[in-house]
Amino acid sequence: MYRAWVGTWRPHRPRGPVMAQFTSPGPKYSIPGTTGYLKHDPTKKRAPAYTCSGAKPPVKEGCSPGPCYYVEPSMTRTGKYTAPGYVMCGRPKVTTETTPGPGDYFTEKSEKHIYKCAPAHSMSFRHKTIAKDISPGPNAYTVPRVMGPNTAYTTASPCYSMKWRNKFATPLTLLQTPGPAAYRKTELDVYKTRAPKYTMRAHSKPIVDKTVKPGPADYYIGKVTLTKAQAPAVTFGIRHSKYMTPLI
Repeated sequence: MYRAWVGTWRPHRPRGPVMAQFTSPGPKYSIPGTTGYLKHDPTKKRAPAYTCSGAKPPVKEGCSPGPCYYVEPSMTRTGKYTAPGYVMCGRPKVTTETTPGPGDYFTEKSEKHIYKCAPAHSMSFRHKTIAKDISPGPNAYTVPRVMGPNTAYTTASPCYSMKWRNKFATPLTLLQTPGPAAYRKTELDVYKTRAPKYTMRAHSKPIVDKTVKPGPADYYIGKVTLTKAQAPAVTFGIRHSKYMTPLI
């Protein structure tokens, strides 16, 4: 039988499955099982499972909290039920209030509310002295002036006032002002076009690049295949299987 030569650049379908290509045991193990109760196949019918637990501990003779939590027999679910009982206590203290008798009322005074009576005047004690306010007397007021400036209701004539000498306007103070020499001369560059200026600086060192750069011999012009057509090339594959574990 003719066997075609096969390389890495000419793939073909393998004759049988290569076990190194599969990372899992196979698809037959991914199906859920049909035995047991846990992780059962949901598409299959699952039988009921029964569990066996341990024996129960022995029952204690008394399981009540104790005599300190004794519940009275008269206590029911709706409350405490007791028979009616009577208690005996001391006699209460009786207090008698003193009320006015018939002689304490004067019926004569009620006639003025029913019948007409003459006017009557009562005499009372003297009231306290009313505090007197100390008001200003006539001499406490000043009559507004009618002469000079600032009159109240008359027309005032013009008046002039004399003021003291101003200390800032004396000839002595005028002599203390700065002269023309006290001011700095304004540069012409402030309000005119400035002439060009040149500065002299130190000699600068040339920049020297000391990095290693490739030369003409480092380039391979013949290996350029981006713009030129490439001739067919033949590669050699490996002899052993690429799925075999190398043991050195």
